[in-house]
Amino acid sequence: MKTEDRYLKFVRWSEEDALYVGYCPDLFPWGGVCHAATEEDAYRQLGGLVREEIADLAREGQPLPEPATRPMREAVMA
Repeated sequence: MKTEDRYLKFVRWSEEDALYVGYCPDLFPWGGVCHAATEEDAYRQLGGLVREEIADLAREGQPLPEPATRPMREAVMA
């Protein structure tokens, strides 16, 4: 598994922006970090930003944040 695969990444439509917006809450907790006209382009941009952030943190000797955001399907029903 690649390091970037540890982090949840998702894209959703924004009515306000009239574009798709990419998110990775564990690396970019402030919100959406890229916009595109298609889901595919937004996800491609998001993947690049995640890889770049991981490389920047490694280059600076900073620890990677522990992945905490998980997809809903991993929730355990009581």
